[in-house]
Amino acid sequence: MSDKLLISNAFQTFLTEAPEYHKVWMETVQKWGAASQLDRKTETLSYLSVLAVLRLEGGLPFHVKQAKAAGATREEVISAILVGLPAAGNVVIQSLPIALNAYDQD
Repeated sequence: MSDKLLISNAFQTFLTEAPEYHKVWMETVQKWGAASQLDRKTETLSYLSVLAVLRLEGGLPFHVKQAKAAGATREEVISAILVGLPAAGNVVIQSLPIALNAYDQD
């Protein structure tokens, strides 16, 4: 499955309709990632937690695939999604089936 199929319609629109902004955004994201002191797996799992708390489910499939590629297990993805449960409440459980569906796809 290609990354294009995993990204949300909104992000695909951003990419195609505002390419210069997208380019600047991606350069910033890459620099931000390079500055991180977290290992790749921890960073991707942390990002899943943020997406779940903010209810940004559209980005989950892409970022779950990144976490899986970084060595995250299915159980670690579940834990990452649910880590915000005490602070944010049960809104995070909406992300769980989306994340697991993405993880289970080849």
